[in-house]
Amino acid sequence: MFSPQTEEKFSKLVSRYPSKRSALIPMLLFAQDEKGPLTGEIVDYVARYLHLTPLEVEEVISFYSMLTKKPRGKFHLQVCTNISCMLRGADKIWERVKEKTGLKPGQVSADGVVSIEEVECMGACTTAPALQVNYDFYENLTVERVDQLLEDLGRRKGPDTSPDSEQMESSPRRRHDAEHPRATRLLTAGMAAKDSRSLENFLAREGYQTAEKVLKSMNADQIIEEVKKSGLRGRGGAGFSTGMKWGFVPRQSPKPKYLVCNADESEPGTCKDRPLLEYDPHQLIEGMIIAARALECHQAYIYIRGEYRYLFNIVSRAVEEAYARGFLGKNIFGSGWNLELATHTGAGAYICGEETALLESLEGKRGYPRIKPPFPAVVGLYGCPTVVNNVETLSAIPHILKNGGEWYAKFGPEKNGGTRLFSVSGHVERPGNYEVPMGTTLRTLIEDFAGGVRQGHQLKAIIPGGSSTPILTADKIDTPLTFEDIAKAGSMLGSGAVIVMDETTCIVNVARVLTRFYAHESCGWCVPCREGTVWMRKIFNRYHDGFGRKEDIDLLDSVAKKILGHTHCPLGDASAMPVISAIKNFRSEFEEHLKLGACPLEKNLVAV
Repeated sequence: MFSPQTEEKFSKLVSRYPSKRSALIPMLLFAQDEKGPLTGEIVDYVARYLHLTPLEVEEVISFYSMLTKKPRGKFHLQVCTNISCMLRGADKIWERVKEKTGLKPGQVSADGVVSIEEVECMGACTTAPALQVNYDFYENLTVERVDQLLEDLGRRKGPDTSPDSEQMESSPRRRHDAEHPRATRLLTAGMAAKDSRSLENFLAREGYQTAEKVLKSMNADQIIEEVKKSGLRGRGGAGFSTGMKWGFVPRQSPKPKYLVCNADESEPGTCKDRPLLEYDPHQLIEGMIIAARALECHQAYIYIRGEYRYLFNIVSRAVEEAYARGFLGKNIFGSGWNLELATHTGAGAYICGEETALLESLEGKRGYPRIKPPFPAVVGLYGCPTVVNNVETLSAIPHILKNGGEWYAKFGPEKNGGTRLFSVSGHVERPGNYEVPMGTTLRTLIEDFAGGVRQGHQLKAIIPGGSSTPILTADKIDTPLTFEDIAKAGSMLGSGAVIVMDETTCIVNVARVLTRFYAHESCGWCVPCREGTVWMRKIFNRYHDGFGRKEDIDLLDSVAKKILGHTHCPLGDASAMPVISAIKNFRSEFEEHLKLGACPLEKNLVAV
């Protein structure tokens, strides 16, 4: 039914996992790449291949936004209109796409060339506004660039639509973290180098030497102790001590142990793992080798969000290079240690950034979060002890083991050791990913690194840790970027996404856009989240359109607080906290909407 190349992909997929079902999601994506919509014939074929029922395949297709049974054009345009892109003019880009194509969302042009879709965050927040054509990113867009793109597609030139194309890996992107003279170059040290992702370049920077030394001279307890000394806290959002998390794994368990890298970077405003994957994938692989030794684990996976297909290709190639040189597989560095490492693609579901939902997805199921306890360290992937760390966390490990935990800890204040990458987006002169020591103030990050609020405008609000964290007012700009200081200011450090808004920003619209995202991404498991996010979205839409009622402000606050703390995963809290903070800190703006019967800042919503 499929080409020999795709059949070979299927065969390799199945060999990566102890359970065939784990191959389901990437297999469906590869099938869709070749054949288009996932027809009943494809569903039956995949079900037979993996020894599943068609219903088990269908329920997975219906959960993930990138899997579809509907026809699409040869070039499928997906325009992001979430918070970071919205602040940089995405509404204008989306209107232009609809105008020029003459299509409505979900429609396909008569000649079958183009289809369009409005989507949530694609992980291009510092290069907003952005869209994707199939798997290709187009970033820093203007209306003129969109017109040119659509003309190219109309002439059937367009991008190389093969998901394995080299073109996808070569488009220019902003690298302010590597260029800025004051940036700390620890995790980002290799990014400024030409051909930084190549194995030879990495080896020239003493790559894999630390992993070899650790495997030959340190035991698991010594590695974990060094990581504890470093003060490294998880860079994915929770901020839990990495060394302590590793220490929870029962190493004497007779079950296999697993290490999973969470590269499902889907929090609006966040794209700081993206350059680490794109420009220095071997740094991550070396960190995973060391982490696996600490956990006494022999099988690891890198779970990459589906929209990052070009990064999936880059990392997969780096893994192949590491195998070819004996850095993965059997008897690594002649140390007697074995580690198998495989890449795995998601298919578009924000909830899979939550570690237990990610494990469910990796097992080939819907990404429903699990109830905790038991925690993954004891009962994780395939019911075995598992540690899930994100890209930035694991990329820091080689530096800690090379120079010592105490050395790393000195980069930041007590309990906040090391450096951190922050994605700065929105109304700043120079959006980008910047690596700075923990404890750097918001002011320094925004003004010194990101060039300050765009010229001629004043700071109004800051989201300091991604879309799920409470909104701060401008007077909090001198807050140090530590977990504790941001908490005292009334928010969370979260995923390290700093979204900056000036005085032209409508906070009601910001809350509306964020609520729309969480209503769209709710897995539907918990009633407060499933129903509450939809209620908030409907109220916000009506309110912002000028049909608000006096009681709506308190009603929104009430609904959000009834979601907060009443769901079994953090998505409910993530949807509630921005709404609660928006009403608390900007209630007068809500009242002004009500008084005028319209948004007083509507004309500024797409001004960049």
